[in-house]
Amino acid sequence: MKDYLVFRLYGPMASWGQPAVGGDRATAIAPTRSAILGLLGAALGIKRDDAQQLDALHTSVQVATKQVTSTSLLRDFHTAEVPSQSSKNRYKKEIVTRKDELEAITPKDNPVLSKRDYRCDGIWIVAISLTQDSHFGLEQLKQALIKPVYVLSLGRKSCPLAAPLMPVLLASVSLREALDHSFPSIIDSDKPRLDDIWLPPNTLSTYTWEGNVDEFPGETALTTHPWDDPINRDRWQFKQRTMHQIMVQQITQHQAKIEEA
Repeated sequence: MKDYLVFRLYGPMASWGQPAVGGDRATAIAPTRSAILGLLGAALGIKRDDAQQLDALHTSVQVATKQVTSTSLLRDFHTAEVPSQSSKNRYKKEIVTRKDELEAITPKDNPVLSKRDYRCDGIWIVAISLTQDSHFGLEQLKQALIKPVYVLSLGRKSCPLAAPLMPVLLASVSLREALDHSFPSIIDSDKPRLDDIWLPPNTLSTYTWEGNVDEFPGETALTTHPWDDPINRDRWQFKQRTMHQIMVQQITQHQAKIEEA
């Protein structure tokens, strides 16, 4: 049993970045650790170049998620202008920002085409627990999510939140109890669970978590090692972490009514 900070993520589009190969920018089905750390850091007001605070946040929390809706996949063909490889301007020391890079582009430079994937109409539940070396408190993180310093997004700035996070603190509960916490309807709060019609939940929900593999007694977990644990923001470096995953059959409201009958 642990204390958890639990909140909900919903948006028409989300991008949970995976290792990029060539021009492809794939997305995971659930929020990555780096995405959740970025969201918490933005809420706290930690700047991207504040390595000390970023490291403190990195060592403070463990992340668990539950994918509620199946989502659909959207692929965007993205065009970006960059200086060509032969352009000497590309290697000038004074080019340190995207604005500097754009000013260095010449008419001979060609745009680069990349493919970027997004998850559409996704609802995810996130549970945050603290490590023994935590520099932050759950109440502090909760207040930051309620009144964030910077604008929050779902992986990319082009993917804004479309519903309140509604963070809540749960004391001395199991991880499954935390991730199964029920939130009010997204579509219309006056009509409870109306989003079950427009955004129907999965019959199979995917749970992911860090730490003890036996958090879900009786379930056989799949252990993977995704490259989504940030170690250096300036150099965009990530390392592998150990993540456990299970898929659990969910009982829908319709099924529950049938069983009650």
